[in-house]
Amino acid sequence: MKDTNQTKDYDFVVFADEAVKFSFLTRSTAKSTETIKWKDGKEYPLVKLQISSASHPFFTGEEKIIDTEGRVDRFKARAKKAAAMKAQLSNKANKAEKEAKKKAEKAKAENN
Repeated sequence: MKDTNQTKDYDFVVFADEAVKFSFLTRSTAKSTETIKWKDGKEYPLVKLQISSASHPFFTGEEKIIDTEGRVDRFKARAKKAAAMKAQLSNKANKAEKEAKKKAEKAKAENN
């Protein structure tokens, strides 16, 4: 493996999720201008996170369970409503067509 592809700046960094006051120390290539004093008394670069395992719903057990049965029922209800609307419009079109034929026959009879 080429030595030029390897990074030289692999140092300790503190990642902090400020929403839940959770932080951890690990090695990373992440850069930061901020520093924080860690539990061991040393100062480390600080990288602020918006979400971590302490605040992510999947890891905290607050994950929303999707109601798939409800989705299917809602879909079927929409499909049934659409079919009913289509039938209603079809009936209305057939009725208008019949009325137009009657008017045409009546007009033809009056002209003869």
